[in-house]
Amino acid sequence: MWTINDFPAYGMVSGWSTHEKLACPYCMENNKAFTLTNGGKASFFYCHHHLLPPNHRYKKNKNDFFVGRVEKDVAPPGLSSEELFDVVSEYGDIVFGLQSGKQKIPGFGLTHNWVKQSIFWELPYWKTNLLHNNLDVMHIEKNVFENIFNTVLDVKGKTKDNIKAILDVALFCNRKNMELVRDGSRVAKPRATFVLEKNTQLLVYKWLKSLCFPDGHASNISRLVNTEECRLYGMKSNDCHVFMQTLIPLAFRDLLSKGIWDALTEIIHFFRDICSSKLNVDHIERLEKNIVETICKLDMIFPPSFFDSMEHLSVHLPFEVKVERPVQYRWMYPFERLDITGGM
Repeated sequence: MWTINDFPAYGMVSGWSTHEKLACPYCMENNKAFTLTNGGKASFFYCHHHLLPPNHRYKKNKNDFFVGRVEKDVAPPGLSSEELFDVVSEYGDIVFGLQSGKQKIPGFGLTHNWVKQSIFWELPYWKTNLLHNNLDVMHIEKNVFENIFNTVLDVKGKTKDNIKAILDVALFCNRKNMELVRDGSRVAKPRATFVLEKNTQLLVYKWLKSLCFPDGHASNISRLVNTEECRLYGMKSNDCHVFMQTLIPLAFRDLLSKGIWDALTEIIHFFRDICSSKLNVDHIERLEKNIVETICKLDMIFPPSFFDSMEHLSVHLPFEVKVERPVQYRWMYPFERLDITGGM
């Protein structure tokens, strides 16, 4: 019926590479990702304004997003399964790969990200399926959580608010309060409004150290907390799920400003709703509309380096729910519990 993998394996199964600017298998060549000048990675910052209604106030905002840019485009229609099959069929005789004697499809990374023709297209019914490959909600939620947690708590080596990110902020955004402060030969990095102070971070870790959960609900998270180093170690996917949907709103409620906390709470409520076992069509359509605006709110808070493909893929999850029903039948928790894929 369909496949379910984490995102790197999604590329191997589908034939559409999930790396670099054209990583999104839904937007394909129509996505607006770009490569960061200093960070060197693909950023999906300011890539969702074309999904907003034409008269939305964010589309004309030149100051709080990508400085000087106004989004006038509208979202193009996606390809149907039959149209996608016609595109893939054009690449049937090409030998793929990077080794000697093999070749890339012309235009790879610029106008497309096809690396092969998936063997699943040989199935007679595959070109009529509404959904071929599922996005894994488990891994998307885990990666979004880690981006938020590591950035707000300024985890060394994992935060998205580093020196290279600040240099890119100066190039793409109008946020003077985030730019590097120069004092003669010295350069200082200011603390962003979304980053907690050191003593406040310690309070969060001490609170996590004191938590207890019912058996089977989550790991013994207190054993994962190192209050001396202010770090969490050995987090499982289910632990991230519990953090994202339960603990983050509680942990940051009185520590972050209302605007930042509200935006984080919105994306947390989105994942909580998308994981529900019962959803009606009207609710799914509201989620599909609201998640785009929520990502735009995060655009106004975090630097461009924060927005990798995981934040972007969230906008496509409601469509998959409409087509194939609740995510409980289409995510990787059952397989990882059985240790089929190597464990959590």
